[in-house]
Amino acid sequence: MKLLSSLVVAASLVLAAGCASQSVPPAQSVSFLQPVDGATVTSPFVVKFGVTGMQVQPAGTMAPDTGHHHLLINAEDVATMAVIPMDETHLHFGKGQTETTVTLKPGKYKLTMQFGNGAHQAYGPAMSKSIQVTVQ
Repeated sequence: MKLLSSLVVAASLVLAAGCASQSVPPAQSVSFLQPVDGATVTSPFVVKFGVTGMQVQPAGTMAPDTGHHHLLINAEDVATMAVIPMDETHLHFGKGQTETTVTLKPGKYKLTMQFGNGAHQAYGPAMSKSIQVTVQ
């Protein structure tokens, strides 16, 4: 009986260790659904935004776990809770859009998706994702 108990405990520890080593996705995150990192695209091209664990809502909505997408083009990251600028390198999707068509001149670009709250304040690095694209 003691041997059986020891085996059950050992099996439980092995199982727990195996589960702990698996990567668990963050509860809240953003992702580029299109294009993929390193893609070569022709202009204009479609950008599709993904979000997990939060709900996309129009600007002005200040409910918990809600916000909208912003696309930064070759721009510096925006600090947590800083207002995201509104200019040609900081595109706002305050109507709750989850995709857009982007027109860029040929070259290499860093695209950063930044999720922000209803007041256009950045949720910071946890809700930001950058990719590199080459426009032909």
